[in-house]
Amino acid sequence: MDQARKGAAALASGDFKAAVSDYTEALAQNPQAVDYYIKRSTAYTRLSPPNHELAFKDAELAVVQATKRAKRELIGQAQLRRAIALFSLERWADSKQCLAWVKKCNEKENSLAIWEMKIAGKIKGLAEDDERVKVMVKEVPDVQVPEMKLAKKVEKQEASSAQASKGTNDTAPTSSSTSAAPQPDVVQTPASKIRHEWYQQNDTVIVSLFAKGIPKDKAVVEIKGQSLEISFPLPTGSDYNFSLDPLFANIDPAQSSYKIMSTKAEFTLKKATAGQKWSSLEGTGPVSTNGPAYPTSSKSGPKNWDKVANDLTKKKAKKDDEEDEEDEYDGEEGDPVNRFFKTLYKGADDDTKRAMMKSYQESNGTALSTNWGEVGKGKVETSPPDGMEAKSW
Repeated sequence: MDQARKGAAALASGDFKAAVSDYTEALAQNPQAVDYYIKRSTAYTRLSPPNHELAFKDAELAVVQATKRAKRELIGQAQLRRAIALFSLERWADSKQCLAWVKKCNEKENSLAIWEMKIAGKIKGLAEDDERVKVMVKEVPDVQVPEMKLAKKVEKQEASSAQASKGTNDTAPTSSSTSAAPQPDVVQTPASKIRHEWYQQNDTVIVSLFAKGIPKDKAVVEIKGQSLEISFPLPTGSDYNFSLDPLFANIDPAQSSYKIMSTKAEFTLKKATAGQKWSSLEGTGPVSTNGPAYPTSSKSGPKNWDKVANDLTKKKAKKDDEEDEEDEYDGEEGDPVNRFFKTLYKGADDDTKRAMMKSYQESNGTALSTNWGEVGKGKVETSPPDGMEAKSW
């Protein structure tokens, strides 16, 4: 959806006013999209001045929708936005309770510790009868998700415009062209016969879900960095759910898109790494945001240096957050791999530095060792990752 992509770009660039506007339009067309409520809640929190009441309202709607879909990840994200909004509204006990629900969904959430510490500081010393230390929130709030309005209005306008255009272009109207012939109802494809296919290009993956009569105004599509999901009602009264979670590799949701046509839904997923070849559409475990595990001389086997770098960066970001009381954890900017190697090299002794330089250069960047006793014995051979081969240029 164009407006959702614009909203994501605005949020990433710090234009929070535009992000609110873009996600508002996106929600008018798809009021069941959990991620849009979460992102708009984030934008409301970061406005200048912030609007914590609307941020809280969006977070509650996100919790309701995420709970209906039974998505733990989305529930955790929505409850976190709810906790942050409640903290800013000085409902500290309620904020603490929401954090407990976040932990139930994802106990490894990076920002939990800092928010728990902030809340403890606020509650400390308050009287027991203080309203701010009383829990009044429910795990699933009693709020009503808005109905679809804008999308239906747009469809009517497009139909009216198309009919007017047809009347203008017909140079010799006949009795059959002066009034629109009734269109037959599209028979929706039974769930048992819905199928999907996919193919890839250098920088995109195209997924087609072959199903006639998908109701555009009731279809819910979620495109995230590691997953794709669409759900829509069937004539039987139940919902059809198509989910790819996790995908084979990461994608860029802001650059991805979809179209719902009369015979199918088509998704164009932008690869996070252009040129990466997907051997399948789905992965077998959590999608890795890191690179290959490069060979090493370590006796414990190959290390994924990108993962080590990312873990180190996250720990540093968390430490910085504990020293900064202004906002929630948002990570650090820059290349975590380069930052890791600089940090490792800077604090190493001379032998370790020599081992790192020699192993990396002689192996053409495919191995990294800190053991000079082993590296100093001879040349470090090129050892490309599995599935790749070294070539001389």
